[in-house]
Amino acid sequence: MLPAGVKPYRPAKGHLIVIIAIHLLACLALLPWLFSWTGVILCLAGLYFFGVLGINVCYHRLLTHRGFVCPKWFEHFLALLGCCNVQDSPARWVAAHRLHHQHSDEQADPHSPLVHFIWAHMGWLVVKNGDLWRKSMSERFARDLIRDPFYVTLDRYQYVPILASWALFFAGGVAAGLLTGGTVGEALQFGASLLVWGCFLRTVLVWHVTWSVNSVTHMWGYRSYRTNDDSRNNVFVGIAAFGEGWHNNHHADPGAAKHGHKPWEIDLTYATVAMFAKLGLASNVVMPNERLLALRAAHPAAVKS
Repeated sequence: MLPAGVKPYRPAKGHLIVIIAIHLLACLALLPWLFSWTGVILCLAGLYFFGVLGINVCYHRLLTHRGFVCPKWFEHFLALLGCCNVQDSPARWVAAHRLHHQHSDEQADPHSPLVHFIWAHMGWLVVKNGDLWRKSMSERFARDLIRDPFYVTLDRYQYVPILASWALFFAGGVAAGLLTGGTVGEALQFGASLLVWGCFLRTVLVWHVTWSVNSVTHMWGYRSYRTNDDSRNNVFVGIAAFGEGWHNNHHADPGAAKHGHKPWEIDLTYATVAMFAKLGLASNVVMPNERLLALRAAHPAAVKS
């Protein structure tokens, strides 16, 4: 059933245009003229530096669930990386995700696959939901963030770091092309290659990885815990989303910074948080509840959150 805020059904034209436009721009990577191995490397590296650091580590485990703490300057830097993924401002992203946890797989859930798969994956983003668009949404679910002037500013000017990162990739490619003796045309071609591969294609890939956590892991996979929703641990998404796909584990213990509970549930995002802790950039890292793990070991799938 659609969330009540969606009625009457109205398209979110701005979101729809952005999503279509960036998908089309990402398709330019299919042109041989825009191929470069440097672009491919930047695209793959961007999945980690923008996707893992920006969305998984910052937006999700740090800002939404407070699974660890870090210096404000570092938190703000990670938030800027997250913003460059074109997934909304930190405050709005956090508010929507906290709403999801409060009403997971219920009507108020903004992206439950109980509507249908496409709705959970991306349909909810292109339809206006009055409950998500109200200012009170952030005040209720992201009050801790909007008390910080940095996040208030970023909420208003979220497009600035996005455009700045695109300009940096293009200008950096042009400069590198000229400095290595290329012609102006070759330099522009190289800059365009880095822009398409390092920004547009990388953004689309991060989008679909993130969206798969909302859709796939609430439909297919195994359950280690009997939670009050349909969350699943999905091996494919667990790997592709760098640990975010161990979603049933996460819903059973949302505050934990570590989502992989079994030895083979690889969680690169948590490994990154652990690395930050060793470097002194993270502290108070929340680990999975020992009682929860012990109870699961004794009675698999018998833990109800």
